[in-house]
Amino acid sequence: MDVVLLSRLQFALTTAFHIIFPTLTIGLAIYLVVVELLWLKTRLEIYYRMYRFWVKIFAIHFAVGVVTGITLEFQFGTNFARFSQAVANIMAPLLAYEAMTAFFLEAGFLGIMLFGWKRVPPVIHFLSTCLVAFGASLSAFWIMAANAWMQTPAGYELVDGQFMVTSFKDAIFNPSFSSHLIHMLMASYVTAAFAVAGISAYFLLKKQHVFFYRKSMAIALIMAALFAPLQIFVGDWKGLVVAEHQPAKLAAMEAHWETNRDQGAALILFAIPDMKNEKNHFEISIDNMLSWLITRSSHGEVKGLLEFTKDERPNVPITFFSFRIMAGIGFIFVFVMLWAGVLWLRKKIYDTPLFLKALVAVQPLGFIATISGWITTEVGRQPWVVYGLMRTEDGVSPIAAGNVIWSLSMFMIFFGIIGASYMYYTLRMLRRGPDLESPIPPIQRMAGVRPLQSENGI
Repeated sequence: MDVVLLSRLQFALTTAFHIIFPTLTIGLAIYLVVVELLWLKTRLEIYYRMYRFWVKIFAIHFAVGVVTGITLEFQFGTNFARFSQAVANIMAPLLAYEAMTAFFLEAGFLGIMLFGWKRVPPVIHFLSTCLVAFGASLSAFWIMAANAWMQTPAGYELVDGQFMVTSFKDAIFNPSFSSHLIHMLMASYVTAAFAVAGISAYFLLKKQHVFFYRKSMAIALIMAALFAPLQIFVGDWKGLVVAEHQPAKLAAMEAHWETNRDQGAALILFAIPDMKNEKNHFEISIDNMLSWLITRSSHGEVKGLLEFTKDERPNVPITFFSFRIMAGIGFIFVFVMLWAGVLWLRKKIYDTPLFLKALVAVQPLGFIATISGWITTEVGRQPWVVYGLMRTEDGVSPIAAGNVIWSLSMFMIFFGIIGASYMYYTLRMLRRGPDLESPIPPIQRMAGVRPLQSENGI
C-alpha cells in the first residue's frame, strides 16, 4: 500500500480519537466555571454538589486527552519528517508555546481544582477553575494557529526549501485563524452542553436524582441555546474565508464542478459526486443559493472544480458528505433548542419524555460533528500539506509502507485499550451518581450555605 495514504490514515485515526476529549474538556471547563460561580453567588449547596460530580467527568477526559495528544504529536516526526523539517521554524515554536503556556497552566492548577476544596479558600479555588478553563482554550488557540497556518500560510519566506519566519504575528494571525479558532471553540461549547444535557435527560427519564439533574440540564440548555445558533453564523463566516483563500476546498465541499458565469450557482443539498466523470448523480439543489451564500448576490460567481487540474482537487465525496454531516448536525441542534424554548414557555421542559429522549439521542452528535468538521478541513486541503506550497506526498517520512502498517496496527490496539478503559470508568462514575451526603469542607462553608432540601425546583 501507499505510504502516503497509510500515514494519512494513521494521522486521521489518532486525530479523530484524540479530538473527542479536548472538545469536551474545553466546553465542560466553561460549564464548571458557571457552576462554581453560581455556588459562590447563591451559596446553594446543589451547585457545590454539581461541581464535584461533573469535575470528575472533566478529569477523566483531560487525562485521556493528554495521553492521546502525545501520540498525535509524535507522528510529525515519525510519519511526516520531511514536512517537519521544512516547517520547523514555524510549527515547532507554536507547538512549544502550547505546551509551555496552555498545558503547564492547566496542569499547574488542575490539582487545586480537583483536590483543593479542603485546602484553599473558595475564591482561590474558583480562580483555579478559571485558569484551567483559560488554559484549555489557550491550548486550542495554539493548535488552531498551527493548523490554520497550514491552511493559509503567512508570515514566512522560503529559503532553500525551508519555511523561515518573517513575522510571528502574521504567521499566528493568518487569514483563516480567527474563524478556525472560534469555530472550534463554539463546537466545544455546544458539544459539552449537549453531552451534559443528554446525560441529565437520561437520568431524569430513570427518575434518579431528579432535582440534581434538572439543575444540570438547565445550565447545559442555557449554554446550548446561546452557542448553537451562534455556531451557524460562525460557520457561515468560516465558509466565506474558505471561499476566498481555498476555492478548491469550497468547490469540493459543495460538489460544485463548473464555474457559473451567466447564472447563479445552486446549493446542492444532496448528490453523489462522481470524480471520474466530473459530475454529480441524483442531485437535489436550490437554485442560486450557493452564489448568495458565498457572494451575497444571487448571480455571484463561484469557482468550480473544473478550474483546477485533477491532481489539485481534494477527494470530493469525502469532503462533500463530511461537510453535510457537520452542517446537518448544527441545524439539528438549533431545532432541538427551538423545541426546548417552546417547552420552557409552556413549563413542560422536564416533563416531556419525548424531548428528554431526543436529548439522549443527540448527545453524541456534537462529537460526530467535530470529527466530520476536521475531516472536511483536512481532506479538503489535499493534496497540500501546506496549502498551495508543499504537497502531502513531499512531506511524508522516507519509510517503508510496512512500518506504517505495523504502527497503525499498534495504535488501533492501543486506542482500543484506552477507549475501553475510558468507557468503563466514565460509565462507572455516571452510575455511581452525584455525592449528595458528604459534608462540605469547613473552609468552603462560609456564611449562608443553603442546603439541598431548602430548594424545591428550578
